[in-house]
Amino acid sequence: MAFSIGIEALVQSVILEDTLYKDEGLCVLGIFGKSAMQTGVLKESLINTLADKHIFSLFGGVEENNSENGSLIQAVYSQENRVLYLVLTSVYDNRQLLRACETLSMEIGHSDAQDLWKGMDKQHCLHLLYLFSLCHVLILVQPNCAFDVTYDRLFRALDALRQKVLPLIRAAVKDTQVSKEWKLNCRPCPPRLLFVFQINGALKVPTGTDSAGTSDKPKKHSPRRRLQHALEDQIYRIFRKSRVLTNQSSNCLFSVPANQAFVYVVPGPAEDPLGALLGHLRSSCALREQDSNSSLTGPRRYQQIRRLARMPHTNVDYSGPSHFELPTYAKWVQVACKLHQVLIHNTEEDSADFALKVQSQLKVLEGFLDADAKFSENRCQKALPLAHSAYQSNLPHNYTTTVHKNQLAQALRVYSQHARGVAFQRYALQLHEDCYKFWSNGHQLCEERSLTDQHCVHKFHLLPQPGEKPDMDHNPPVLHHNSRGRSTSACNCGRKQAPREDPFDIQSANYDFFLMVEDKCCAKLERVDFPVFEPSTPDAAPAPACAEAPGPLSDGSAPSPGEEPKEPQPAPAASGSAAHSHTPVDCTGLSLALSLGQSTDSMGPYGEPDGSDVSTKRPSLVDRQPSTVEYLPGMLHTGCPKGLLPKFSSWSLVKLGPAKSYNCHTGLEQPGFLPGSSFLLPWDLVIRSRSSEEDAGSAEPLDGGGASWPAPNKSLVGRRGCTGPLGRGRRRDDVARAFVGFEYEDGRGRRFLSSGPDKIVKVLGPGGAKEPASRVLNTDMPLYVPSPAQGRGLKPHYAQLMRLYILVPDAPLEITLNPQVQPGAPPCPVFHPERTELVVPADGLWVLRFPFSYQTERGPCYPPKENQPLSAYKVLRGILRAATVSPPPPQLLNC
Repeated sequence: MAFSIGIEALVQSVILEDTLYKDEGLCVLGIFGKSAMQTGVLKESLINTLADKHIFSLFGGVEENNSENGSLIQAVYSQENRVLYLVLTSVYDNRQLLRACETLSMEIGHSDAQDLWKGMDKQHCLHLLYLFSLCHVLILVQPNCAFDVTYDRLFRALDALRQKVLPLIRAAVKDTQVSKEWKLNCRPCPPRLLFVFQINGALKVPTGTDSAGTSDKPKKHSPRRRLQHALEDQIYRIFRKSRVLTNQSSNCLFSVPANQAFVYVVPGPAEDPLGALLGHLRSSCALREQDSNSSLTGPRRYQQIRRLARMPHTNVDYSGPSHFELPTYAKWVQVACKLHQVLIHNTEEDSADFALKVQSQLKVLEGFLDADAKFSENRCQKALPLAHSAYQSNLPHNYTTTVHKNQLAQALRVYSQHARGVAFQRYALQLHEDCYKFWSNGHQLCEERSLTDQHCVHKFHLLPQPGEKPDMDHNPPVLHHNSRGRSTSACNCGRKQAPREDPFDIQSANYDFFLMVEDKCCAKLERVDFPVFEPSTPDAAPAPACAEAPGPLSDGSAPSPGEEPKEPQPAPAASGSAAHSHTPVDCTGLSLALSLGQSTDSMGPYGEPDGSDVSTKRPSLVDRQPSTVEYLPGMLHTGCPKGLLPKFSSWSLVKLGPAKSYNCHTGLEQPGFLPGSSFLLPWDLVIRSRSSEEDAGSAEPLDGGGASWPAPNKSLVGRRGCTGPLGRGRRRDDVARAFVGFEYEDGRGRRFLSSGPDKIVKVLGPGGAKEPASRVLNTDMPLYVPSPAQGRGLKPHYAQLMRLYILVPDAPLEITLNPQVQPGAPPCPVFHPERTELVVPADGLWVLRFPFSYQTERGPCYPPKENQPLSAYKVLRGILRAATVSPPPPQLLNC
């Protein structure tokens, strides 16, 4: 056979042997090792030299088939010499290594590439074990003149693997026609291992006949001879030290001759490939001519080899008994086919079980082969405690997800400084898991945030169900949320202050606290009840999430009197008693027209100026009826669908007393006000009187602006169209004074009234406030302002608009209340009470309490942060409007 074939094709093919050699023994020679990217590859050139045939190209090497496992055994059978050559090529050969690298760079990443390299190493070990189980002589080829100490680890791994799979191999070859010793030891003999090195640039020898490969053995004291002896001593010491070689050679993976040379150093290739080719050609021709008579070929040469083989090996000194068998080619192929199915590639069903068991034993190779992986494992294991310490450094007992992520990032930075290698990712994931387990095992802080954007200080817990008491011993504990934040707030009317906990739900923020304080202060005051949800079924449910809330008007102002007013929500029956609850005139069907600026025939001069039909502008009955099945889960705002009401009102409108109860010289006598800041701002309103002959006109807006006064240099027109001083039958205008106050309150209970968006009311002497209320009524008032009493900390304190004081005099005036609050930048919706365009009854000091917190169906609107502009949080202008009201006609008394 003058060409090479794969080992799989060899064991499955039928080779017709010459009858002269059929019963002769067969010597199997295996070659493995490494090869560099150079001409005249050493492994293939050895086959050409030993077989005395041009089997492999001097420049091409073995034609690999790119097998999946990266290893391939090529076979060359010299029937004439009774020698079978087996050449193992793998990723340790640079040509095949380059192919593997190209494949890896295009398909998988670094971590997956490491697993693939480990798989290639394991398959390479199985091919080597196959060679060590079938060969008599093995040649390890190294393309340089230095011994690679990694072979020591590789041979120890092969020895450990062989001991593990030895019972499986015995079971596989028990039916073959070989000797009992072969079946017992699973190999024809302990193979003899020889080493072939190639001189490179580290050691130069004189060029000449020796470099051409035609010289005899190197001289006794030549550098090459000394190098061979040094390598033999080094290899023997290493293998003896690691117990790869022991005194019992029959139990070892291989053996080396004790008194014979087993290392051979060949000269390196010439630098000129063409010259090297011509030199080999000349040496081959000269060899044929010189040895044509002396050299023996054919059967005579084989007989000479056999006679030498039968001579006693006086120089070989095995320390223990060892078997040796030269099988026939047929017997060897039979065993080789079985081992190929078990160790390399399974093609038979009866050997599938053996192959699976062999694959399961490959774990013994991990500790020997993956030195880099083992180093990475040890390095990453040492880095884990350092990373754990970095994670737990300066940690409170309970902490939030943000703190956990920050500490985890710090731990990963420390870990990345010390961890190396392929195990980096796996131990990084373990670090994630360890830190998460530490956090979740009693250190996880409750993630609920209060309506003031503060975390609950308790560890992870459950909320108590209705009627359930808190239980600290429960796992997880049953507790109410608590951020340890406390503030001081006044009641609805502002006359009593009380401490409050930081609220976590909108009901406790805007309803429960004020209801609790109300019992001690303002429970008996008259009030306007806002409509709330009244269920008609016991299984009432919250409505689905509303659509995206639209923004306010383009100029941020309320609709003008000429525009179509909004449709109000009717109020339910008063919950309080008649003595304590004030039902305004627009609660009934007739008063609904008053709140909309409309009139009926029985209400005197309140009709539209053009005399249009009032019924065309009234909302339909379907639109005005709120749902009794679904309630609004948040607060009412401009983005909510019509017909939904919340379960409670976040607003409050109470009456402190009659108009005369307020003294403009002393201001509001309530606790918490800064000195001189409790004075309401005067609001002068013009009351236009008409003669009895004039038409009782409609209500006119009196907002304190220029529209309430006549134009300059223009005389008033009388009933008959003449001009002149006022007299009988002509208009006389009176002025009524109302009072308005926007009250701000900070978390420490400090309160003050504002005379403008950036100004606090300050009255130092008698006479009350001098600034008119037109400034605060005709502009957008901020919802939050910096508190005038800042603490020592760096975090600023804000005061929030909490109350609006409205003093309505006993005069023919109609003051309409329409509060609209935008607690954030767009698209934050505009919040308003459950009733809009509310007419404030005359002769009274009324207090509108704003919500403490604002929340939609999607979550709360948090107070501004340090870096957020306060101008986005505002109360829209147009909160109050005034109009003249003609008195009703006098009633006749029965005398």
